[in-house]
Amino acid sequence: MIPFNKPYLTGKEAHYLYQAVYSGHISGNGIYTKKCQAFFEERWGFKKTLLTTSCTDALEMCAMLLNIEPGDEVIVPSYTFVSTALAFVRQGAKIVFADSRADHPGMDEDKIEQLITPKTKAIVPVHYAGVACDMGKIMAIANKHHIFVVEDAAQAVDSYYRSPTPTLPQGEGVKKPLGSIGHLGCFSFHETKNIQCGEGGLLAINDDRFVKRAEILWEKGTNRAEFFRGEINKYGWVDTGSSFLPSELNTSFLYAQLEHLEEIQNRRKAIWDTYHNAFATLQAKGMVVLPNVPEYATVNGHMYYLICRSLDVRTALIQYLKQHNIHAVFHYQSLHKSEFYKNKYTGESLVQADKYTQQLVRLPFHLDLTNDDLQFIVNTIKQFFDEE
Repeated sequence: MIPFNKPYLTGKEAHYLYQAVYSGHISGNGIYTKKCQAFFEERWGFKKTLLTTSCTDALEMCAMLLNIEPGDEVIVPSYTFVSTALAFVRQGAKIVFADSRADHPGMDEDKIEQLITPKTKAIVPVHYAGVACDMGKIMAIANKHHIFVVEDAAQAVDSYYRSPTPTLPQGEGVKKPLGSIGHLGCFSFHETKNIQCGEGGLLAINDDRFVKRAEILWEKGTNRAEFFRGEINKYGWVDTGSSFLPSELNTSFLYAQLEHLEEIQNRRKAIWDTYHNAFATLQAKGMVVLPNVPEYATVNGHMYYLICRSLDVRTALIQYLKQHNIHAVFHYQSLHKSEFYKNKYTGESLVQADKYTQQLVRLPFHLDLTNDDLQFIVNTIKQFFDEE
């Protein structure tokens, strides 16, 4: 069976784990935590980064930093992972679901403003498949209404938004790393992500107002980090917070991945290009719709998906691939129709989110895929549509 996902190992992970174990410091905020955080800040220019045990934890820190309270409203896409909404629900927020774009699973930026009320506290765009939402539009809306923006960049490491520049041709603006544009950004290092350590996350802080308090929340509501840096002579409980720090075992593993970022990204982008070029004929025949990458966005090779004509076609395709030892999967279920939230949702139908729920299929995507594997997957999918 060709698996949907297989975590990639660079070969350095066990070596760095060994070093971490015998360093005498295997709890959080040790040498590898600092190395990883410095890597993100230096390569992508984040003002401050804090590693967390998951992207969910990073999102929960955002909800705390924004002082989300019962009665506040947070705009979130319906077509996303539950953590995007759950982090704010835990603080008592009312989730206002936005529909997806007709041409991309990300939230429809043109529908956001109509969802804003005096109670709206934040907008949480999700960069689905590592492809940017139109952050220019989103930030303009947020600034107009004095609303915070939290980028859910779980899938978007090393992906960019091209900010339009009048002096440059269309699509050639200044590239800004995803997660660096909103007030806060969140990343995932789950084993399905480009860069992974099994389970892990990162909070990127882009607004000076949140830098000091974020570190306190991260350290269980204490000013312990300042104490260890010698900035104060004792530490104590000064705020809310939780134990968000990952251990040095996670961060040493992650550092081995970061050292091989270019190698990983080059191969993943090559896999993405192989799929995209191979299925162009299917799209031309109206059999499927391929991922749309707006001119302001880049591809980071996180995943490749096809949008089938119907739920029945997708179900049949997944089953056909399984019969040929290829593991393909669907993705999110619309959150506004979830068991947990459906009785709370009072908005209009979210047609596009439901379309992706029923019609999107993800293909195998990992670095152990050989060119022969890719050709077999492509040929099998084409064969399915020839026989349909």
